[in-house]
Amino acid sequence: MLRLAPTLLIALLVLPVGAGLLMVLLPAFGYLPALGGNTVSMAPWQSLFAQPGLGRSIAVSFASGLLSTLMALVVVVLFLAASRGTWLDRGIRRLVSPLLAIPHAAVAFGLAFLIAPSGLLARFLSPGLTGWERPPDWLIVNDAIGLTLMAGLVLKEVPFLLLMCLAALPQLQPDQRVMLSRSLGYAPSIAWLKSVFPALYPLIRLPVYAVIAYATSVVDMAMILGPTLPPTLSVSILSWFNDPDLNRRFMASAGAVLQLGVTLAALLTWWLGEQCVKRVSQGWLVNGARSTGSVAIAMGGRLLLATTTLLAISAIGGLVIFSVAGFWRFPDALPGTFTLDHWQRLLPSLATPLLNTLSVGLAATLIAAALVVAVLENEVRQRLPASRSQWLLYLPLIIPQVAFLFGLVVAAESINVRPQRTLVVAAHLLFVAPYLYLSLSEAYRRLDPRWLQVAHSLGASPWRAFWQVRLPLLLAPLLTACAVSLAVSIGQYLPTLLLGGGRVPTITTEAVAMASGGNRRLIAVLALLQALLPFIGFSLALLIPSLAWAKRRQMRGVA
Repeated sequence: MLRLAPTLLIALLVLPVGAGLLMVLLPAFGYLPALGGNTVSMAPWQSLFAQPGLGRSIAVSFASGLLSTLMALVVVVLFLAASRGTWLDRGIRRLVSPLLAIPHAAVAFGLAFLIAPSGLLARFLSPGLTGWERPPDWLIVNDAIGLTLMAGLVLKEVPFLLLMCLAALPQLQPDQRVMLSRSLGYAPSIAWLKSVFPALYPLIRLPVYAVIAYATSVVDMAMILGPTLPPTLSVSILSWFNDPDLNRRFMASAGAVLQLGVTLAALLTWWLGEQCVKRVSQGWLVNGARSTGSVAIAMGGRLLLATTTLLAISAIGGLVIFSVAGFWRFPDALPGTFTLDHWQRLLPSLATPLLNTLSVGLAATLIAAALVVAVLENEVRQRLPASRSQWLLYLPLIIPQVAFLFGLVVAAESINVRPQRTLVVAAHLLFVAPYLYLSLSEAYRRLDPRWLQVAHSLGASPWRAFWQVRLPLLLAPLLTACAVSLAVSIGQYLPTLLLGGGRVPTITTEAVAMASGGNRRLIAVLALLQALLPFIGFSLALLIPSLAWAKRRQMRGVA
């Protein structure tokens, strides 16, 4: 049975994506008999290209995906080169998983409250440093070229890329590489960039591509931070798909195919950039320069990531303040009064969204955990190297959500399957399973095989050794991976909205829906609650192993 696990996992991830792409491609060319489209035509594309502001929407989506990914990768690489083994390095490593767990919408709301003309930064600086007695009339959030959207994407992409780098680094023996380079007179940061990063990048290429795909097609963060007239392409597609005029479904399908083209163009541009950098950097790698720029790299790497982390933490702190703020006139730094009225007003109506969020997230996480553990156990027992088909696990992350989720909705409707909780769980599984695999695989493979050999020598069967030795030893990384996956599920907006048809409200869908209302206090309550759920998950992931192994101190080393 274990041998079927890899095939089953890949099929569960690839088949829905393939079916979704097919069912969005047909309506894009006018063929959808259920809506009267019985012939192939270019009418949907003609309607699409006639939409005002389409060119700007495409440009903002394309630029935000590439630039935010580039900035996030530069921040991570410079930090790793500059801070290896320092207290800052150790502190950031502890924070990376909790920061990754904060949902995108919560970060977006927090950043908006922080940098808006009447936000926390303006209040703390006014009127002493700015002279402002009232908020300036500046368009910071929802700016026309998407700078705020890019900043929000960087805040979320940095923890993900850092986690991927930290997971890949043990395969490269970075300390030995740097030590050898330093013995030849290279400064530590230059030694890391020249000896470690060229070998590290191929291992994180697929995660980088996944970040580009997400950033070019993101919906929830674009609705909160992105431009509005016109919005990004993905937001426009969602509005067309939800239009009461069902004929707009054809244009929305064409837009989804166009979004796929924009994402592929961004990925191709990045690949071409890789080739250019590879050629240009050859001379720098072998020119023998041992310390040129090392001070700037050391200072820049530490400052950039520290600033990014501080902004993310400040954004969540801003949500806390706004959620309990009473009367608060500008430019007062803090509210005049604090109150729990906003919590008391919203919490009674959030029972159903909260229950849906937890039930869907836990179901998707448990199913994904069973599949991923089965795949990794089969790999270890058969002593197989990492499969070449592993890139297929990234397929739901690399293909834009809007490019295949609309097709899944059409496919479900064509077989008379109505929006329901089961479909939402299946949709979340597409995104939860890859993250759980990425979070758990390295710890699973690095477990000392001698533990299992000792168990077998005492007469334990493979399954008994699995349940009584391997799983207890991997309790901490398994729970951490499940906490990451639960956080990913909690943050899913588009799959929940489309596959649930609005009938499975969650904390995330409610928070994004309230974004247009303008009531910062109520938005802060929802966003903070959205961020609080993953925090509880990570707290339990840390607490349960500590309680389970309280009388077995040496188990901490295994975890």
